[in-house]
Amino acid sequence: MQYDDPWYDSLASGWGEQAGLPAPVTPARGEAPAAGDIYLEVQRSAAFQEVRSRYLRFVVPAVTGFFLWYVAYVVAATTAPGLMARPVVGAVNVAMLAGLGQFLTTFLLTWAYARHARLRRDRAALELRWDTQELARGVRGGVL
Repeated sequence: MQYDDPWYDSLASGWGEQAGLPAPVTPARGEAPAAGDIYLEVQRSAAFQEVRSRYLRFVVPAVTGFFLWYVAYVVAATTAPGLMARPVVGAVNVAMLAGLGQFLTTFLLTWAYARHARLRRDRAALELRWDTQELARGVRGGVL
């Protein structure tokens, strides 16, 4: 089966690539580079690495924090039922507040992620996308 996806054979994360690999082979004068070479070049570019690092700088701490909060809730619910059953206001106890806190945290994290993407990554990613499409147009002879 033939794939028309230029990312199909490339390693998206750089895992498995050996350090010190030679730069991609540049085509001879007058010869257009292959589409896959363009995407690999973009993947290795400083702009792509910056967008990726901004993404990871937000996502890794957010996922870690949320996971620890979730595990703390589950562990407290199973190991300290007396604490979780302690009433706070009327019939509302600590477990109910912590469970609702899970939902609230999910919504807050979704909002924070969307805001972070809009303010810190979207513009750079869009510029990178346009640059990549311009390079790809040159490869395909002006047809996308």
